[in-house]
Amino acid sequence: MTAWFNLWKRKSPFLLVSILLLSFSGCTRPNDEIPVIPPATHPLAGDYIGFGVVNDSFIHLMSEPGPGGVSRGYLRRGSVVRIVERRPLLNRNNLESWVLTEGNYNGPGSSIRGWLDETNLEIFTSESRANTASRTLNP
Repeated sequence: MTAWFNLWKRKSPFLLVSILLLSFSGCTRPNDEIPVIPPATHPLAGDYIGFGVVNDSFIHLMSEPGPGGVSRGYLRRGSVVRIVERRPLLNRNNLESWVLTEGNYNGPGSSIRGWLDETNLEIFTSESRANTASRTLNP
């Protein structure tokens, strides 16, 4: 019995350190997450994606997606736009979705294209549904 006790006394610091190292080896800092950015709408996907209705009081129609664009005009609440393309954009580590729209914003025969932040739109699959939603926004 004394031999076992002497052996334990000599090996116990080594065993204690080994147990501590093994128990802490699973505690590592998690890797930073890498955002998944979906691809932009493929140009061959069709003539248009859908129709959007502006749900803010007014929004600026931008020359390019993101904060670096120049305003080409503005759209009022209830305006119906045709969505031609959707593009994801990483802005200050936030993933934003921008849509390229076209429409007759200044009356018939004057088609203008511009980019809008998708959060400012309600998106519909058909123009008739978008027009119905537009009428409910502007009674």
